[in-house]
Amino acid sequence: MIPTHKINHQITAPELRVIDDQDVNVGVLALRDALKLAQEKGLDLVEINATTVPPIAKLIAYDKFRYQTEKQEKKRRAAQRAIGGSKQIQISVREAKNDLEMKAARINGFLIENHPVEILLQVRGREKANMSFARGKLQEFLKLITTPHRVNSPIGPGGRGGLMVVIAKK
Repeated sequence: MIPTHKINHQITAPELRVIDDQDVNVGVLALRDALKLAQEKGLDLVEINATTVPPIAKLIAYDKFRYQTEKQEKKRRAAQRAIGGSKQIQISVREAKNDLEMKAARINGFLIENHPVEILLQVRGREKANMSFARGKLQEFLKLITTPHRVNSPIGPGGRGGLMVVIAKK
């Protein structure tokens, strides 16, 4: 979420540290002087940081400022997704041992790369009546994972059966 900033007459602080459109520190100005300067330059006075004393305000076109902050936020979210993206593997109660071994090998690769792995256990129809068997099948599957790991969240309801999150041990 992008924080909202006070602009022009929404600013209530009596004096502000003003930065102009060239990123040069103008200094501490009274609010009315800062608003007058912004009007002379045809720009908006945007309060950047309200927590400092005096608050920091910048002379910039508000649309441009909002565009820049949205762009920075998108970059930050994309970087965060790239770093800690979780992976997901689906297994079924009916899967053959060879298929489970292949999926365990993929999980080993994800854990080596420090990705958390969501294991989705799919159960259908009459299999739902025997969830203890399904949980046992999932425990057997966890034994196939050779990379040191720990269960971050035990099996719980999720998807069409159960969901468990596994992460690498450090």
